[in-house]
Amino acid sequence: MASKTPVGFIGLGNMGNPMAKNLVKHGYPVIAYDVFPEACKEFQDLGAQVTDSPADVAERADRIITMLPSSPNAKEVYTGANGILKKVKKGSLLIDSSTIDPAVSKELAKAVEKMGAVFMDAPVSGGVGAARAGNLTFMVGGVEQEFDAAKELLTCMGSNVVYCGEVGTGQAAKICNNMLLAISMIGTAETMNLGIRLGLDPKLLAKILNMSSGRCWSSDTYNPVPGVMEGVPSANNYQGGFGTTLMAKEKHCPESLCGQENKALRGQRKVGKEVKALCPTDEDTQLEEGAIELLTLELLLQIFSTMIAYSIPGRDFSSKHDLGLAQISATNTKTPVPLGSQAHQIYRMMCAKGYALKDFSAVFQFLREEETL
Repeated sequence: MASKTPVGFIGLGNMGNPMAKNLVKHGYPVIAYDVFPEACKEFQDLGAQVTDSPADVAERADRIITMLPSSPNAKEVYTGANGILKKVKKGSLLIDSSTIDPAVSKELAKAVEKMGAVFMDAPVSGGVGAARAGNLTFMVGGVEQEFDAAKELLTCMGSNVVYCGEVGTGQAAKICNNMLLAISMIGTAETMNLGIRLGLDPKLLAKILNMSSGRCWSSDTYNPVPGVMEGVPSANNYQGGFGTTLMAKEKHCPESLCGQENKALRGQRKVGKEVKALCPTDEDTQLEEGAIELLTLELLLQIFSTMIAYSIPGRDFSSKHDLGLAQISATNTKTPVPLGSQAHQIYRMMCAKGYALKDFSAVFQFLREEETL
């Protein structure tokens, strides 16, 4: 059997590490790079070549996969002083599995195309567990004629590889998926918290939910309540998994900003009553006070999201990661996402209150403690 051609892999973090290992398991020689040299040592022990820069990876491999934390990291790895494009070969296939802004994916694709190579965005869903098991879902955007070549590699790391369309559509699919996940996790946490306070056993409630119409991935596979299931972050003090800071993409949320958000939340009831006073009062159009307050809260949260995105100098709050990317995409396409906006604010407040490094399912713990929210 002919030996397989080398594959470059850049970014050996929580996700990149098991993904690259699965390539090795499938017989691909891996040429690895990570900004942290210690992340590469394990791959040296597995027989992989370790390089000093992304450019060196591009010099040795004509198929490269990148798995990076953010848009700025992706730009640096591809177009930086020692980036891939410094030594990329014509005809190379570059697959980016990072979760980044779709606009950045398109920007990188243009730069790659100028060098005679091919760029595809292929973000993933499934988390660290699926990465280890080789069961990731890849959402792929790029030139359709190159999809089969990309799929050959991606099926070594995932069980589902879906072609979405032109460059950027893979990122679009990932953003939509994670916005729904963020919302459903909060809904599951709220539901479990309410049931517990009403006297229900959490395991029993989870069992009922998972055989009923409320069933979802957050309830049956990744339940946020400690003690309900094993092998999930809630069973390990919310360690591991997908960090809240990654869900909110909010690494630099200042206390003053959090204070502004809490002030807005405290004021929403008063504003809700004022809005209600302006509404018609006949039976056909009258809304309950709680509904008015919810609509007002959603409006306030969208206003704050826009303010944060555009008016705070030197802070890239809302464009860094999943929910932030969703908010920017919604703004750019004039798409109303009130629940997505509210979820974004809740995860950002979690970051500001010490949950940044915990799994995002810790929203259950956060909501139990925030009785005045």
